[in-house]
Amino acid sequence: MSDNKEDEYFADGMTEELINALAKITALKVTSRTSSFHFKNKNIPIPTIGEELRVSIILEGSVRRAGNTVRITAQLIQVKNDFHFWSETWDRKMDNIFAVQDEISLSIADRIREEFGHLELSDHLVLQQKVNINAYELSLLARFHKNKWNADDIKLAKRYYLESLSLEENNVAALVGLSDTYSFLAMTGLMSFEEAWSKSNELVDKALQLDPQNSEAYYQKANKSFFTESSYSKAMEHALQAIHFQPNYVEAQQFLSFLYILAGNKEKALNHLNIALSIDPLSQETHFFRAYYHYMTGQFELALNELNACLAVNPKNIPAHGVKPLCLLLLKRYDEVTHYFKEHEISMNPGDENGVIALAYAMKNDQEQLNRYRKILQDLAANPNGFSADSYLFNLNVVLGEFDEAFKWVEEGIKNKASLLILRYPDPIVSPLRKDPRYQKFHDIIFKLHQLVDDKKVSKSLLDEEQANQFQLKLLNYINQYEPFLDASLSLRELAKQIDIHPNQLSWLLNAKLGKSFSEFINSYRLDRFKQLALNPENQKLTLLGLAYDSGFNSKTVFNTYFKKSVGKSPKAWLLDTKNN
Repeated sequence: MSDNKEDEYFADGMTEELINALAKITALKVTSRTSSFHFKNKNIPIPTIGEELRVSIILEGSVRRAGNTVRITAQLIQVKNDFHFWSETWDRKMDNIFAVQDEISLSIADRIREEFGHLELSDHLVLQQKVNINAYELSLLARFHKNKWNADDIKLAKRYYLESLSLEENNVAALVGLSDTYSFLAMTGLMSFEEAWSKSNELVDKALQLDPQNSEAYYQKANKSFFTESSYSKAMEHALQAIHFQPNYVEAQQFLSFLYILAGNKEKALNHLNIALSIDPLSQETHFFRAYYHYMTGQFELALNELNACLAVNPKNIPAHGVKPLCLLLLKRYDEVTHYFKEHEISMNPGDENGVIALAYAMKNDQEQLNRYRKILQDLAANPNGFSADSYLFNLNVVLGEFDEAFKWVEEGIKNKASLLILRYPDPIVSPLRKDPRYQKFHDIIFKLHQLVDDKKVSKSLLDEEQANQFQLKLLNYINQYEPFLDASLSLRELAKQIDIHPNQLSWLLNAKLGKSFSEFINSYRLDRFKQLALNPENQKLTLLGLAYDSGFNSKTVFNTYFKKSVGKSPKAWLLDTKNN
């Protein structure tokens, strides 16, 4: 809402920081950036947004910046009845922006659990670090460009990240962001594969020294392990660490689905894919991973339809253009493959482009063109960055029935940690190889897992039975003796402080032992007090709303809504019926 519209990157950055902070809460499903930003600057009714995102609560707000001061507003809206049940405004200095983000995200999380049920919250949701404010803003500007994922913007992102780190070398966001930028440059061939990944890994290791629980950093390490070490077990380990620290991290959920389907574990792959879709239902990236799941499970027509849908939204979607020709090959639409890249005018890695064309001619039994493209692949593979062409030569060996040559490539790939070994070995293109007894032997080696922490989470009680009974008795005695519910501003944290219990334990106690949210628990006492006051003849001249305020309710809407939900009728109707009876 600043006068300077170039501040858009700052508002987007603050929004994304709050999303990332709230996404760390295990029991709270938080829609990812991509799907949330779909509704940016659009005048769409709240119930419609909620339905499309499949959420019950909308967080809406604004950012206004003036000099070194920022005003942030936030309100929580219940989708079902478009009810604004909480709002707050913060006027803060920019000097410690991370403390501001932490304060706001904790306030939002507190209000959600007070209203809807138990959430276990950390003392901080945002890493507390001292960073030069100019360096921080440059990192936001860099991320704004990085998120566009094209060659021009990625170069701008790299420049801004480097400028940010020149001002503050310990800026974790810039370290992780630049690491991600280098990995993109490596995989798209815009920079030397080895050099780019080396820089990426150095940056991410430094970020983890500063923030050992950074999910984005673990996700980067998962990619690095997959593409540069050809280590399935390490990639899986780092991806699981990423969702351990941030269950709502959609990229890590997508990557886990990808890893599981490569190993042939359809059930777990689908589970993580569905989690990703629930977090980011409108993201074309998530839809691409769904298309890839269908491709890997042999549903080629379905995969093709989904890839076409992705390309309709973004015609330059490089991953979609990478898998679509493979679908066409397996559907025996060879001529479409040989003309694919010219017709779509898309610039791909030369190994990928020439590789699928070579496969098409092999499947068509066009020996002349096959020989031509096989030679192109061999020349590309001789180049230090020819890893993709090399892997397509493996595919070609399989399609041509040259199984001994194919397994030689696999043996060399395991020995030399071929970057695309894990990706190519289980691909449907090489299905004929699975009939050979050597296939399972190498499959077990490639997809061997070291001991990993399972990705299933076991919920634990925050209090044992004896402690729970003691605190329940203490809570009820305190409520009856001191009547804290009469304070309209009473919060769960404040009540926890009054009875000397951790807020997480009080939240759990209310939900697990008493079966109520904090709001339901406190408002039940307020409701009883209102009934007492309303039936007292001495209060006949007072308004019902005045009595509600005297009972601790802080708004007419909350009072009427809770009363009708609990009693089944309006306060006025209840009072008339009670007096008549």
